[in-house]
Amino acid sequence: MILVVASHADGRLQKVTYELVTAARAVAGDDPVAILVLGDKVDSVAAEATKLTDQVLVAAQPGLAQYRPELWAQAVAFVATEGEAKLVLVAGTRSGREYSPRVAVRLDAPLLEDVVALRREGAGFAAKRYSYLARVTESIAAEAPVVVVSVKPGAFEPAAALEAAGEQYEVEVELPKSRVTTSDERVESSTRVSLDDAEIVVAGGRGVGSAEKFDSLILPLAEALSAAVGATRAVVDAGWRPYAEQVGQTGKTVSPKVYLAVGISGATQHLSGMNKSKLVVAINKDADAPIFKVADYGLVGDVGTVVPALLEQLRK
Repeated sequence: MILVVASHADGRLQKVTYELVTAARAVAGDDPVAILVLGDKVDSVAAEATKLTDQVLVAAQPGLAQYRPELWAQAVAFVATEGEAKLVLVAGTRSGREYSPRVAVRLDAPLLEDVVALRREGAGFAAKRYSYLARVTESIAAEAPVVVVSVKPGAFEPAAALEAAGEQYEVEVELPKSRVTTSDERVESSTRVSLDDAEIVVAGGRGVGSAEKFDSLILPLAEALSAAVGATRAVVDAGWRPYAEQVGQTGKTVSPKVYLAVGISGATQHLSGMNKSKLVVAINKDADAPIFKVADYGLVGDVGTVVPALLEQLRK
């Protein structure tokens, strides 16, 4: 069995889960692919998952209502053991990178982290991943009864739905007592498009000028394009935008159809988070900015002049 651990939020699968299924199908061979859905009251997520694989395993328990790395690790390791999984695929998100090593330890299995390519090799699996800020591509491999792999978001195309829905099975997992308690939880509400699932991303860099200009230029442009908002680390460190919008090596990895980089110079750290974008459009007043080397279209000009002109045309 190839076990895919679903990433989901707000009652639906996240885009990265579809990407994991693509990776699973590519290496499955004669082994069945199963999606594991963890949480509580996840009927809609499970129903969506049945469109992607023949088997959907649902561990719906109150103890899994909130994400806890030690509980997730216990649940995934238990299901992988019971199902005799040969491969466990986890999204290389912030939480996935947190609990996947714990899963590997519980299974006494090798861990291939943040991979961008995966294939079967003999009795094991071989993969590729980026290192040194995406300047080097490493080839890594592991041969063991079970291998745990975390996949870099955006590395694979999202999987298409199957013609027939798969079967859904309930599983009961014995969970340890959580060593973490939550005293308060706050959820940021937003009507904007999610950065993880967006087809268009408008990202702003330090060249925008200030937090006020970010609000008056980047946000209206993103709204006009029905796009998600992204930012560089410099912008986030300056407090202009929240960390959740950071794109790059220490932020999120995105792969939209269109990536509009506004006032972004194109440091390697940022490029590693958006270099899977299908089409890159750059606006920068410095004609020698590195971003133009990766851009499909480039506009040399002052952000304060170019963006209002774009907005005027879009509103027409």
